[in-house]
Amino acid sequence: MDTLTRIRAFIDVVDAEGFSAAARRIGKSKALLSKYVRELEDELGALLLNRTTRQFSLTEAGHTYYRTASEILKEIDNLADLVRANNSDLRGRLRITVPRTFVDAEIGQSLIDFGKQHPELSLEIVSDDRFVDLVEEGFDVAIRITRLEDSTLIARKLDDFQLLVCASPHFLAKAGPFAHPTDLAHVPCILDTNGRSYSNWRFIEPDGSPFTVSVSGPIEVNSPLAAARAAVTGIGIAVLPDFIARPKILSGELVTLFEAFLPRDRGIYAIYPHRRYLPTKVRTFVDFLHGWFRKSQ
Repeated sequence: MDTLTRIRAFIDVVDAEGFSAAARRIGKSKALLSKYVRELEDELGALLLNRTTRQFSLTEAGHTYYRTASEILKEIDNLADLVRANNSDLRGRLRITVPRTFVDAEIGQSLIDFGKQHPELSLEIVSDDRFVDLVEEGFDVAIRITRLEDSTLIARKLDDFQLLVCASPHFLAKAGPFAHPTDLAHVPCILDTNGRSYSNWRFIEPDGSPFTVSVSGPIEVNSPLAAARAAVTGIGIAVLPDFIARPKILSGELVTLFEAFLPRDRGIYAIYPHRRYLPTKVRTFVDFLHGWFRKSQ
């Protein structure tokens, strides 16, 4: 039995968080996987897994080995993809981490459309608003809505993105008019606790100088969709992602404020680890999303 097979067994067990779950996922027996992992530990002279009948965890050596071995296996698999005669042959699992906002909004349809077009791929779409370490947690690609910062990761911009300050016509008739973003400090606002700015909303003066306005209000919610619904009812003013706000703006339920003062330094990006051999499945996925957004404009 070669070392590569033992390494794959070890990684399968860690990814599945247990021998039984790994056996069900890959169709091998629990006893066989246990044998492979035990042989790998014997070969290395180190314990990789702490395992009892009720508990399962990586040792310190196991953490180190898992991280590096996962990357090595990905490089091997990616190289195989690269030299296949039929380069359009997509197989295996594609693990994607995506913000909940993206999945729940209309643009989340892009993921479903990709899955429909490529049924030969198994998509694992994990909706999570926290910052995910792609390498540490074994994801192939991430969708992020953010200001692009320096990173060891590779990013491809899929679309422009902007936060919009929105309120209902009824609220503006009652509480307006507003001349400058600093007026927001004196009116009820709806706070999205998922946002980085939270209660300190970012703006930029016409001369380019940035400033923030500290806001407060009757509702705090960790969902821009809920914040949009609250704004429509006239409870207060909300900062909303443009892809959530636009349909309600077009319907007349919401209007925008202070567009001249809003930063335009964000985008929707596909992020993936820097690898010498980019997997065909990742490249195909990113190209598809890029084209999907171009067609949607």
